[in-house]
Amino acid sequence: MSLKRLSTRQTPLSVSFEFFPPKTEEMEQQLWRAIRRLEPLAPAFVSVTYGAGGSTRDRTHHTVRRIVEETTLTPAAHLTCVAASKAEIEAVVRDYWAAGVRHIVALRGDMPNGDLCYTAHPEGYSSTPALIEGIRRIAPFEITVSAYPEKHPDSPSFAHDLELLKRKVDAGATRALTQFGFSTDTVARFRDNVARAGINIPIVPGLIPTTNIKGIARMARRSGAAVPDWLMGLYPGLDDDPETRRLIAAAVLAEQVEELRAEGFEAFHFYTLNQADLTYASCRILGLHEVPELQKEVA
Repeated sequence: MSLKRLSTRQTPLSVSFEFFPPKTEEMEQQLWRAIRRLEPLAPAFVSVTYGAGGSTRDRTHHTVRRIVEETTLTPAAHLTCVAASKAEIEAVVRDYWAAGVRHIVALRGDMPNGDLCYTAHPEGYSSTPALIEGIRRIAPFEITVSAYPEKHPDSPSFAHDLELLKRKVDAGATRALTQFGFSTDTVARFRDNVARAGINIPIVPGLIPTTNIKGIARMARRSGAAVPDWLMGLYPGLDDDPETRRLIAAAVLAEQVEELRAEGFEAFHFYTLNQADLTYASCRILGLHEVPELQKEVA
C-alpha cells in the first residue's frame, strides 16, 4: 500500500457519510461531535438511517431537520416501506420537502423484531420501485438506493438483484450505495455487471470501520456480506485493547480505499457508526482536506 501515491492523486472524488439517529442524550452528543468533525470535509451529502421497521422514524426526522437548520451539510433522509401506510409515508415526504430536504435514500427496509421475511403493510408500498414512484409523484427529490454486490439475502439470484436495481432506476433512482463489504474484486465485478446490464447510474462503494469486529460480523450475517478470515484474524485477543483495534481498523480502511481507487472508483460512502475519527483519517488519505470557510464556521 502506498499512501504517498494515493494522497497525491489529482482525480476529483466524492465522499458521503451515514449517521444513525441517537437514542440517548450521550449518543446525541457523540453524533454531533462526529457531524462537526466531518462537516468541514464538505461531503456530497450525509444520510440518516431508520431503524428496523421504522423504529427510529421520529428521531431520524429530528436529526435531519437539525442538520438542515444548523449545518452547511446536505442531508439525505432514509425512507422505508416497512410498517407504514402510503398515506403515512407520503406525509413524511411532504414534511421533508417543506423542511428543505431534497434528497431521499429509498429502501425497502428491515422488518421489526428480527423477522427475516418481508411483509408489506396492507396499505403500504410493496417494493422500493413503488416507493420511488410515490416519492416522485410528490416532488422532484434526488433519490439514492441500495445495491448488494454479494447478493441481497432475500434475493433468489444475482440476476434478480440486477433486475430490481434496473426497476429502481426506471422509477427514478439516480445513484446506488453498496452494502459494506471487504472484497474489492467483488465490488468492481458488480459495477461492471451493472454497466453491462445497461444500468447507467453511479455505483458507490460502502465502507465501514471494523473496530468492533464482532458487531460488524453480526451486521454482515444479516446483510449477506462476507467477512474474510484474514480480517477476523487481525482482532483476536484485542477485546480490551481499543487503541490497537482502532489502529488496525484505520489500516484496513486505508488499504480498501487504495484498492477501490485503483479499480477506478472515485466516490465513497462511509458508514460512520457515528464515530468520526476513522472516517476522517480515510478522507485525508484520499487527499481530502477541510474547506477553510467551513472550518471557521464550525470552530
